[in-house]
Amino acid sequence: MNSYRRIAHLDMDAFFASVELLSYPELRGQPVVVGGRRVDQPVRQANGQRQFARLRDYVGRGVITTSTYEARALGVFSGMGLMKAGRLAPNAILLPANFDAYRDASRRFKAAVAGIAPLIEDRGIDEIYIDLSALPEESLTLARRIKAAVFAATGLTCSIGITPNKLLAKIASDLDKPDGITLLAMADVPQRIWPLPVRKINGIGPKAGERLQRMGIQTVGELAATPLDLLLRRFGSSMGQWLLQAAQGHDERPLVVARETKSVSRESTFERDLDAVRDRAQLSEMFTGLCQRLADDLQRKGLLSRTIGIKLRFADFQSVTRDVTLPQAVADAVAIRQAAGQCLKRIPLAQKIRLLGVRASGLQAQSTCVVVEQAVQAELPLF
Repeated sequence: MNSYRRIAHLDMDAFFASVELLSYPELRGQPVVVGGRRVDQPVRQANGQRQFARLRDYVGRGVITTSTYEARALGVFSGMGLMKAGRLAPNAILLPANFDAYRDASRRFKAAVAGIAPLIEDRGIDEIYIDLSALPEESLTLARRIKAAVFAATGLTCSIGITPNKLLAKIASDLDKPDGITLLAMADVPQRIWPLPVRKINGIGPKAGERLQRMGIQTVGELAATPLDLLLRRFGSSMGQWLLQAAQGHDERPLVVARETKSVSRESTFERDLDAVRDRAQLSEMFTGLCQRLADDLQRKGLLSRTIGIKLRFADFQSVTRDVTLPQAVADAVAIRQAAGQCLKRIPLAQKIRLLGVRASGLQAQSTCVVVEQAVQAELPLF
């Protein structure tokens, strides 16, 4: 391990679903899905047992927010339409999302980690980077201490990867899920990282993965052995150089542990390019979900936003952004969704869409304001 730089990536295990299992322990070991609109709450029957909604009975345009590992083993993953998932796992339990509980668990696990290792980069509700470089304990001891503190604070498990940089740490935290610890040095890259599919590198999306596959490059090791001039010709100077460096395990990005937040954003790259007409329902659900998660991020950070923007990347990799400045700063999901919808109307949607993002800027503290949380209503139009 690089003695000068030890970067950990901590990822909570099936976070939303695991929080739900704290309330419904009888569901442990079963395929459970969280998500959708208007999902019935569990009902306690006369015999004291709870009756849960089943995935097979869901009718609507909802998508999966998260699923347990047992559900994932049946091919059911986040972002999948619930009705499609119902055909794969009809008997899976379906629970409505409880974002208040998720935010509370997020705050508690991050506070627990900060008590041991305070240099933290917050990457969202369920993951963080941690700089362990200056701490005296060896890596395995630190990882065990952190995991124990997280469990004591939340009752939840997490997986940790500790490596010389952020890129490798992100990959490593996923190698031994759930409840895993993975320690990697640069010398371990050929054995542990190179056999993996190229999509395991954070930043290589579906389109880049397809282009690499057409070039006969399927694993990280094959990418690492590709001549630089070939990658430069196919992907351009910046992307080509990054691809080779990433495949070889190099990443010099520092942790962003203390700065004034200038913007907060959420975005999603789709598994396939989506059409604004034929895939309208799926796009609408994802757009609404991004706005909800952006609102959660703002409220968790105690921020309001005066400017809401959107980002679209089309099938030809062209990116377009639009934003709107509001008369009053907001942090609730409904207001963000309405403002983002205004921005969307200003973008021609002739091409298929591969990425959709929502951004909040013009930030100010909530300290003197009251934020009213509302659920984003299904009738808000997308296109």
